[in-house]
Amino acid sequence: MNPHVLQLDIQGTPQAWISLEQAALHYASASVAWEQGTTPLATLRGGFNVARGAQSRIEVAPIIALRGASKINLFEVVPGVSKSKLLRRDRHTCAYCAGVFHERELQCEHVFPESRGGPWTWMNLVAACAPCNNRKAARTPEEAGMPLVYLPYVPSRFEDFLLEGRNIRADVHEWLARRLPKGSRLH
Repeated sequence: MNPHVLQLDIQGTPQAWISLEQAALHYASASVAWEQGTTPLATLRGGFNVARGAQSRIEVAPIIALRGASKINLFEVVPGVSKSKLLRRDRHTCAYCAGVFHERELQCEHVFPESRGGPWTWMNLVAACAPCNNRKAARTPEEAGMPLVYLPYVPSRFEDFLLEGRNIRADVHEWLARRLPKGSRLH
């Protein structure tokens, strides 16, 4: 398992998952403004510094915030949609029958049918089991007489980082979870 560091901007908004090596470069260039985490993610050791008489080492925290301006304009960013993220957003629950299923038993279903121009977007996609998806077919939920049991929504930046499904440490998961919007399904 390759551990990843959660990179934030100086205000604490998630920007990216980065490697230990990328984090070490930020530490070495003194661009880390602050860090979070109960214990270091890793300790990287370098060469021997003759002037100090010690081996160089960098303790990498699991969450680091970088100095300077954010590289991402959050008003323009819409998280990318993938099947696994969509199913996690919808908690593996069919939007029509409310049954909870394994990932392999669910499909990404267009609320407004794709065959009629429905886009592949967060607001037009829900999780659906195969029987419900087949029954609804190329109709809207109203036309099929199958009302949605929950509404689709666009995940926040913090939700998106949790939805990626990475193997992240408990303290990083808790840090992200504390910042979820009140009505998030991920609570």
